[in-house]
Formats: sequence, structure tokens, C-alpha cells
Amino acid sequence: MIRRPSGALSGRRAGVRLGRCGRRGFERHLVVAMSASVFPCFAPDFSPARPVRVGTRGSPLARQQTQLVVSSLSATWPGFRWSEEVIATAGDRVADRHLSEVGGKGLFAKEIDAALLAGRLDLAVHSLKDLETKLPAGIVLACTLPRADPRDALVIDPRYLFDERRIAFPMLPASARIGTASARRRAQLLHARPDLRIGLIRGNVQTRLNRLEDGDYVATLLAVAGLERLGLISRLDVSGEMRRIQRLRSGPGIVVLAPETMVPAAAQGIIAVTARADDRRTLSLLAAINDRATWAAARAERAVLRALDGNCRTPIGAYARMLPNRELLLTAMTARADGSFLIKRWRRGQAVEADALGAELGASLRRMSPEDLFDEPPAASAGAES
Repeated sequence: MIRRPSGALSGRRAGVRLGRCGRRGFERHLVVAMSASVFPCFAPDFSPARPVRVGTRGSPLARQQTQLVVSSLSATWPGFRWSEEVIATAGDRVADRHLSEVGGKGLFAKEIDAALLAGRLDLAVHSLKDLETKLPAGIVLACTLPRADPRDALVIDPRYLFDERRIAFPMLPASARIGTASARRRAQLLHARPDLRIGLIRGNVQTRLNRLEDGDYVATLLAVAGLERLGLISRLDVSGEMRRIQRLRSGPGIVVLAPETMVPAAAQGIIAVTARADDRRTLSLLAAINDRATWAAARAERAVLRALDGNCRTPIGAYARMLPNRELLLTAMTARADGSFLIKRWRRGQAVEADALGAELGASLRRMSPEDLFDEPPAASAGAES
């Protein structure tokens, strides 16, 4: 039986409740009640017998993102204790092959999902762009935090000179070696610059920066959100088409790419939390910190992926932003891995219809794409190197 949050009261009853538990307790209950339009809410036990166990990968970025989630939960639910549980994943262990060759994006969550389903964890923190669009049975996407900067950054060897007046891609030297494991980034780079040579570079952010500093590549691409969360760059202006060159603390130059230049990955910059579908207490806790604007954007972007049946070897980008009138402006692209074909389209619609908006745009892209596009093997084409 669903138990209505005790703070979800109105009129005179709300006033009585406020008098009994105090304003802080009332507001905490009310936050849960207000989230009911997104998640069914259950009043949690305010005296947990043990810490809430929070699962995470072990990379510095994953740990930092987990701290952001725990901080938000602690501020909302001060009576709870939280325990961070680091889980090693296969995706972290395999760094010399494309994900499509070893099981796809699910490798970053498989062991964490198993611990969650076995009851060893209560919730798990992820970069939403690393999660498959179809989660394992029994696990649900429970909430999203406010989105960080969704853009990509072109990080360039400091030995090369830049001209701020030139757009990002032409500033790369002819036939330059660029390191990335992303099919989406590869395709958009090669579509603009077929002369570039793309090589595989995987691992955490610092590992990729080390490869750049060792001279293996002229440049690589990284998510701005990850660079900010690790403290490698200061927070950047999100508005406009900024192509401003800054300097990372570790040395390389950085060019921030506007979404119109490099369409981000679906859900890039979004921290998501998963939980068991039947864990009423945890779902209620997480509903209180869910950011609705981010949630709507995530739904639209992931609906594009589902419509295109996208996986980690299919070049797909999707980015939705909230307009002042509460509409979503959704941009999506798909391409061949070698960049020889690329299509990009836009659509706008009501945020409450985010799933339908993404599904419609994804279906439109699929109709306009070559029939064999989504059956392509991992890229090993002209312009790429092993």
C-alpha cells in the first residue's frame, strides 16, 4: 500500500502539521510531495538503522560526482548517514580496445548493477551518458542532479600555436593525430576534417591528458563537465557560441566547442542515480533531489537514442535545452563512423512531452539516414589509425 508523505497536506491541516514538526521538517516532507509528479513518493524512515550505501566507480571523476550526490542528499535529509562503496568495473579495466568490442557501455555499470540487485548497495551514482538506454530488470533511473556544462572541449598540445579568431577544427594542423574512443566525436571531426587521423585513447581524464603530454596525439576531446568537476578548468560561460581558448592547469590549451559545432552525447554533463525499483525508501529520498529541467532534457535525449537503437559504436549526438517558455529545444545528429555522412536536425516541444519529442526526432533521423547506417561495424576506415 502506498503511504502518502505525511507532509503532503494542505490548508489548515498543513498548518497543524507545521506546528508539530517545525518548519524544517515540514519543508522536507513537502519537497517529497512536490516530486510526486515525477516519481511515486513514499515517506521514508527518518531514523535509519544503518548508513545508506552509495555505489560508485573508483575513478577520481566518479568519486567526485558521488560526493556531489551525497552532499545534496545530506543537505536534504540531514538525519541520514551515507556510506560510499567503490566498485571496480570491467569498463575501467579494459583500456586498450573500443567498448563495442568488449560489451558496450554496460561494462561501466554491470558490477554495480549486480551489487545493487543483490542488496549490497542502496543506490548507485553514474554519468548518465555511460548508461544503456535499457536498464536491467529491477533497476530504475531514480533522479538526476542539475546539469553541468554539456559541451565538449578540444584539448590541444601546448606546443602548437593557436589563433583565437579561427574556428576550432581548422586550427588543427593538417593530418593531425587526434585521440578519442568516441564514435560521435570521431564522426563529427572527420566530417569537418577528413584529413585528420583518429586513434584510440581511453582511460580516465588524467590518463588521456598524459597521452597528450607524451606527444602521442596533437589533441583529444573531453567533456567540459568532467574537467570542471576535477578542478582542471574554471567554470565556463554556458551561453552563446564561445570558442575561447583557455589553459588547463596541467598545460594544454583548450577550445570549448559550441553544441552547434560538436553535438554533445545524450545526457552529457548529467549525474544520474539508479536504485532498485522496489526500494520505496530510497526512491523517496532521491525524488527530493531530482532536478526537473535536467530530468526532462535527459528523457528527450535518451528517447533519441532509443529511436535510433543507438549503441556505443553508432555516432549519435543529442542535446536538449530548456527555453524560457518551458519548451525544450532538442538537437540531434547521426553519422557514419568515417564522417562521410552526417545529418543534424532540430525540434522543439513541451517539456512534459520530452519522451515523445525525442522519439519523433530520432525516428525522423532514422528515416533520413542510409538503411545500413546502424548496422556498421566499428570504425576502421580511412582517416583512422589503429
